[in-house]
Amino acid sequence: MKTLERILAEKLLKISAVKLQPSNSFTWASGWKSPIYTDNRRTLSYPTLRTFIKVELCRLIMENFEGVDAIAGVATGAIAQGALVADELGLPYVYVRSAPKDHGLENLIEGNLIPGQKVVVIEDLISTGGSSLKAVEAIRNAGCEVIGMAAIFTYGFPIAIERFKEAKVKLLTLSNYNAVLEVALETNYIAEEDLATLHEWRTDPSIWNPNK
Repeated sequence: MKTLERILAEKLLKISAVKLQPSNSFTWASGWKSPIYTDNRRTLSYPTLRTFIKVELCRLIMENFEGVDAIAGVATGAIAQGALVADELGLPYVYVRSAPKDHGLENLIEGNLIPGQKVVVIEDLISTGGSSLKAVEAIRNAGCEVIGMAAIFTYGFPIAIERFKEAKVKLLTLSNYNAVLEVALETNYIAEEDLATLHEWRTDPSIWNPNK
């Protein structure tokens, strides 16, 4: 029987929300070279998949985070999915900007959070964890308790795992890098000889060199 993480990995590969190119690397905004590129915004264009993700995120929350009062999406990738989850659960919703607006009320958090609320944060993608945990910090600074984070996908970087541990944030994801590699290999999306490159990159992507 297929696991959820493998089912979703297959769906993400099918619509090119996740792309693997071991021999023709991508360049991220950070400047890192990478054999994988993930754009979970693409899932919003596929109603069946969009609903599947929404339902599974809601299930994660209901099964693992008791007493949640509000949902917070992280801008920009998780704004839409966070709103869908909050609507399904009948909960208040806010989203957290990467930086305060430079005009008007200069909001960092858009919406209305009440101090003391228990909040679950929704993310689309966990890479190093930096931007995700900045959102957590903003919510905590607003006087609320972050009881966990639910995300669509994680690369599983060691640095991210350590950062979430240090921040005392429970992170649950629907799928992950290992599941994508397993499905990609089984479906001949990648070849066996590509695995060494793909595993090497994940160990320390900041220094990975595709040309060595």
